[in-house]
Amino acid sequence: MIIARQKRKENIAEYLLYMWQIEDIIRANHFDINAIQQTVISKYDQSNEVKEEMVRWYEELINMMRSEGVMEKGHIQLNRNVIITLTDLHLRLLKSPKEMIYGAAYYKTLSYIVQLRAKSGGEEMLELETCFTAVYGYLMLRMQHKEVSAETMEGIKQISSFLSLLSEKYQANLKGELYLDD
Repeated sequence: MIIARQKRKENIAEYLLYMWQIEDIIRANHFDINAIQQTVISKYDQSNEVKEEMVRWYEELINMMRSEGVMEKGHIQLNRNVIITLTDLHLRLLKSPKEMIYGAAYYKTLSYIVQLRAKSGGEEMLELETCFTAVYGYLMLRMQHKEVSAETMEGIKQISSFLSLLSEKYQANLKGELYLDD
């Protein structure tokens, strides 16, 4: 909750990846708030009041995951909405003649997106979701100390760079500093 708030303000891509990790933490703890309190919340050096707020936050996420049927896989609507919002911005950026650098970054990334989609077995997902899924998968491999090929690293670097640029544009848009010719 604390980290999520901070990341949402600072970097929307990091926020989404963090929230996906929270979904997986909830799954790993079998949707048991007591287990989450022991394995996650107790590790924070925070007041009891803040820890109680964290418990409520996790309970809300658990309820969302249950009610939305994403207990085994998938993402809650809250997180899917971030992808939808970013996709809308992404499409607006691609249409804008003022955003040639963004367009170039996208087209440089597109071949990696196409490759990832081909490897996904035909699972339908938005291009940006494909990018986030790749970065998240890479992060999970790193956490497990698994080796990553040079080819995969090259793709992840490009995708990460592209998502970073999109996050910058998202922040500029929030601040009213992004001027696109729609």
